[in-house]
Amino acid sequence: MKLRDNLQQGIYKGINPFVKGLIKIGLTPNMVTTIGLILNIGVAVIFIIGAEKANRGELEYVGWAGALVLFAGLFDMLDGQVARLGNMSSKFGALYDSVLDRYSEMVMFLGICYYLISHHYFLSSLFAFIALIGSMMVSYTRARAEGLGVECKGGLMQRPERVVTIGVFAIACGIAYNFLGGDYKVFVPGIKFHVFETMSIFTLPIAIMAVLTNITAVNRLRDAKKALDAQDFLKANQNKAALVTGIVLLASLALGTSPNLQAQQVPDGDPSPLTFPVPKNIDNQLFYVQRDPNINTIICQLNLNEDGQPIKEKPVNVFWMRYADKEGKKDLNYIQRKFAYGIQTKDIGNGNFELRFVSYKKFPLLLTKSTVDKKYHVYVTANNKKILLDRIFVRIEGGSFWLPNVKYVELRGYDANNPSKAVTERIKV
Repeated sequence: MKLRDNLQQGIYKGINPFVKGLIKIGLTPNMVTTIGLILNIGVAVIFIIGAEKANRGELEYVGWAGALVLFAGLFDMLDGQVARLGNMSSKFGALYDSVLDRYSEMVMFLGICYYLISHHYFLSSLFAFIALIGSMMVSYTRARAEGLGVECKGGLMQRPERVVTIGVFAIACGIAYNFLGGDYKVFVPGIKFHVFETMSIFTLPIAIMAVLTNITAVNRLRDAKKALDAQDFLKANQNKAALVTGIVLLASLALGTSPNLQAQQVPDGDPSPLTFPVPKNIDNQLFYVQRDPNINTIICQLNLNEDGQPIKEKPVNVFWMRYADKEGKKDLNYIQRKFAYGIQTKDIGNGNFELRFVSYKKFPLLLTKSTVDKKYHVYVTANNKKILLDRIFVRIEGGSFWLPNVKYVELRGYDANNPSKAVTERIKV
């Protein structure tokens, strides 16, 4: 995808002077979009004229239609750039562009199918119709997923690739016709019918497109399902008792004593008699866990590969900051890792991970990239609020090692919908 994005940015740099010229003469993004539709109607007209006036094997109309496909496709890029550089972006403009793009593509395929049927390329016309279905479903799947709040991009046959494929191979077919003629055929011994002809330069890519567009649509549907499941499992797991029980078990398995401390104080309302440090200078920290009876702190850290992406097998590192023991960073021991603070992870696709403490697997967390700062964070839902998690604190007062008297569990972080707003949700026992 990086290559595709870099190529797209390179094209934008090349067409920006032309875009600025369109803005100066007063063209709006909607006008540019309309021109693109008119040009695609012209593509259909060329194919229809070729179907009515030309004989089978006379492919010059295919070449001219391909050239106009590429020229019309240029306007698909121009309208967005006119909107951005001319500061004319609008929600209706985005809707108008999307709707007219669908009309443009359907009209273009109408012309292609008409031409192929008229000249008795029945199998190829079937593939062209399947390619049309796939093209529409690629776009529809993205639009419907984004309407449900899920980003759904990517795939092998997005609109730019479809336009370039049809345009380039239609032109190549027209050029080959001038050198090979329309009756050129390739036969294989033992096969009664020809396996290739000049027209195949245009129809074979369409057949491939018919397969890849539908694969792209299905893959987008699968990615959207994973992302929606990631949202649903947070909403479906807001059970207060499960959260308390899980964190109590974490606290009861904690080790260490509590000497003199300094730093952050728990908010008013039955605060801890201890003061707790705020972990600092820890790269890629996601959140941390603190509890009475000491200030030893569990750190959950994002584990990245060389490309800056989470390592799928182990996206989170968990370790101690032993403030009470003045030992600094220390790995979890076997019992803590396997039965208390260790985290099980599950890759749920689309760059999302489900996290669960090994001590209580009914307490789900979501590791995902924020659409705001493009960084990975952990999210949890409590009291019907989705929180970008920063700290979990368990207030314990008395009780025994195995049955501590938990006063409350506190989740601190930021509003997932407004990351500048601090949120503290306290769950009392």
